[in-house]
Amino acid sequence: MHPIRKQRLQIVLLIVVASSLAAGLIAYMLGQNANYFFTPSQVLQGEAPVNVTIRAGGMVVQGSIERSADSLDVSFLVTDGLGILKVSYSGILPDLFAEGEAAIATGKLGADKVLRASQVLAKHDENYTPPEVADAMNQAYKLKQQGKYSPQEAEK
Repeated sequence: MHPIRKQRLQIVLLIVVASSLAAGLIAYMLGQNANYFFTPSQVLQGEAPVNVTIRAGGMVVQGSIERSADSLDVSFLVTDGLGILKVSYSGILPDLFAEGEAAIATGKLGADKVLRASQVLAKHDENYTPPEVADAMNQAYKLKQQGKYSPQEAEK
């Protein structure tokens, strides 16, 4: 093989290897930073990973907000109509956060099935529900209509 062709081939191979390595690293980093959304019923069924940052959301259950008297700690329950998930959060809640309204919490799920949130998002106006929450609520409603839901499972 001619030396110039050999040099060009080496350069092309180096570019291909470097491009492949860069694409692999980008894909790996995107996968590490992804926050997957889970409904409360999916979390209770064990579909959500433990000690990995996830997002979970639903409607805040009426009467479930418990605030600490001496700190910013708060806990509340969210439901998708099929399951109820406890969320623990330390910080200032959004102004629009309220019982009976949609909320999404980002945090790590403990082995005790309690989501320790680092961020809580609330709906931003009276006509908006996050798409993930709306879809989960619609799916729960359809399961109830088909008779594939039992209230005892939601209370677990």
